[in-house]
Amino acid sequence: MASAGGLLSRLREDVRTARLRDPAARSSLEIVLAYPGVHAVWFHRVAHRWWRAPGLKLPARLLSQYARFLTGVEIHPGARIGRRLFIDHGMGVVIGETAVIGDDVMLYHGVTLGGKSVRREKRHPTLGDRVTVGANATILGPVTVGSDSSVGAGAVVVRDAPAGSILVGIPARDLAHRGGGAESLSDPAFYLDPAIYI
Repeated sequence: MASAGGLLSRLREDVRTARLRDPAARSSLEIVLAYPGVHAVWFHRVAHRWWRAPGLKLPARLLSQYARFLTGVEIHPGARIGRRLFIDHGMGVVIGETAVIGDDVMLYHGVTLGGKSVRREKRHPTLGDRVTVGANATILGPVTVGSDSSVGAGAVVVRDAPAGSILVGIPARDLAHRGGGAESLSDPAFYLDPAIYI
């Protein structure tokens, strides 16, 4: 079990991450008291620890549902989440049981990391490190989105994407690896700045 000092260090890291990621954050106290995305991650850490302990799966699920009620963010306690995840706004985010999220990932509101299978298998996405997923984007199935990728707002990702991808559209296509330059505003490659999709 993590020491009290280690837990406090991780909580401080989450608060620092929120301050770095959100220009609207005015103080650490504001983040601790009023950031549901941060609260959801904290609840998940406890629920995930319980999920892995013998005989505590039901309490873990109940805690995750309580967190959903309080924050609007649903994270299955079986999901594996790396360090410094920041969920901005949070409302409507759903992270499935077999999802794996790397370090320094940012999710905006309405993101779904969902499954397509009803079998007991790896059925949810894997996100590499430093991935940003825009508002209302959906990533379905056991796909992998490589590190340093951006998923545009409203995109639906159903295929693996290599590191450094910029994924937009339904179904999502990768603008970063399509080759060639943008020749006009009608060329999708023109819109390479992921910020315009977030």
